[in-house]
Amino acid sequence: MVRGFGKCAAGVWLNQLMFARKIRVEYEENGSTLPCPLKWLDSFSMRSFTNFSVFDDTLPVADGELEIGSGVPLDDLRSSMEDWFRRKGYLPKGSHLLLVEK
Repeated sequence: MVRGFGKCAAGVWLNQLMFARKIRVEYEENGSTLPCPLKWLDSFSMRSFTNFSVFDDTLPVADGELEIGSGVPLDDLRSSMEDWFRRKGYLPKGSHLLLVEK
């Protein structure tokens, strides 16, 4: 077996290091902190026009949960996600994202 690669139950080879960082993604609304819906995270991760290929190493896994590659800078990710979510009308005006590495 090649180092950094594992085999899942279905026999598909996966790169376990590519998405090695687990990130909690939340937003503030009316004084509460809420997990970003999977729909939002998926929308950001699926777009192919960021002109910043490092964001290709993002994988939404559940509401408020994102796995990212080791080369993804958190501050740039947060800023780009906030911009995208605002343009899509997801993130309320005055709200901010909180990204916390687990």
